[in-house]
Amino acid sequence: MKGIIVILALAAAVMIILCCVPAFGANTYLRRTRAYSSPNYRRGKFVNLKPARKQSGGNLVGALLSGRLKRHPHYRPKHPLRVDRLDKSCLHTGQRSQVIWLGHSTLLLQMAGKLLLLDPMLGRIASPLPPLGSHRFSRTLPIHTKDLPFLDAVLVSHDHYDHLDYGTIKKLSNRVGQFFVPLGVGSHLERWGIPREKIRECDWWDEVEYGPLRFCCTPARHFSGRTLNDRNSTLWCSWAIIGPEARIFFSGDGGYGPHFKMIGDKYGPFDLTLMECGQYNELWSAIHMMPEQTVAAHMDLRGRVLLPIHWAAFTLAPHSWTDPIERATRAAARNNQQVTTPRIGQPVIIGDPDYPRSAWWREYLPR
Repeated sequence: MKGIIVILALAAAVMIILCCVPAFGANTYLRRTRAYSSPNYRRGKFVNLKPARKQSGGNLVGALLSGRLKRHPHYRPKHPLRVDRLDKSCLHTGQRSQVIWLGHSTLLLQMAGKLLLLDPMLGRIASPLPPLGSHRFSRTLPIHTKDLPFLDAVLVSHDHYDHLDYGTIKKLSNRVGQFFVPLGVGSHLERWGIPREKIRECDWWDEVEYGPLRFCCTPARHFSGRTLNDRNSTLWCSWAIIGPEARIFFSGDGGYGPHFKMIGDKYGPFDLTLMECGQYNELWSAIHMMPEQTVAAHMDLRGRVLLPIHWAAFTLAPHSWTDPIERATRAAARNNQQVTTPRIGQPVIIGDPDYPRSAWWREYLPR
């Protein structure tokens, strides 16, 4: 009897925490709008086009016990990363089309007179509970959130903490024209005070005209969830962003699969692909690409220039912090693919052949 009481008390405590800490997001089970009619929604969950089966718990435990998942000694840089400071005067709408990597998978994209923010995560720690999260590799950001100019739109790929940050959304809430998110993710934004009319939820293959731009919500092979009981209750996606002078692909997170060729056939070729290349392991390769697969996906998309992202900010996997970019650039060289490697905060002018190519991360390697 005492054991049952303890379990019930723990369950009640967890529910209170989930309700009282807004960073956990909304209870997505309470809001099922288009979810029931989506072909990607089955038996109460969203699903991938190609199943992304997880390794069994036994395999994961075995890997931990055997040391195969032991953290690499260079899992983060010895010294904080320097970033290029960003003067917001370079974000005036009259500037040339450009993308600015703010670290991890967060980017500013300037196209056709619009300023977009992709996967808003400008916080210091990728967790709703700071003691349990990974700290950012840099002490500062290229630009403080409060100094960002008005953003025409924010695009979100999925609801994981390292891609959708509560603190960032709260600071930006009054300076964003529209939020574009996959199905169900709008419920988190509503809990955080974003008016429903400023949120547009999309299913895979939905297209939205936004001024001179077209946002195409495209598939990804991943999963979602911000708590223990809401796995896959919201959709995840990638984005094709099409303007009058350029086509951009943003991968979000996900494993390799046939969807990249489908997207490339429908919306390619792309002038620039913004592609996940880090936080991988063979145990979860179905939901996070290995760096060589990043290059293969870029080629399936018919991309011209690849910008590797999802690295150099947080430790979320046991590999060294430079392994993703080293492997991705080597694979690109083997396949004669163009790669740009900007410092965090360094603009990449879309269509300019003189894009950043330095191996800046090697400055931080042990000598």
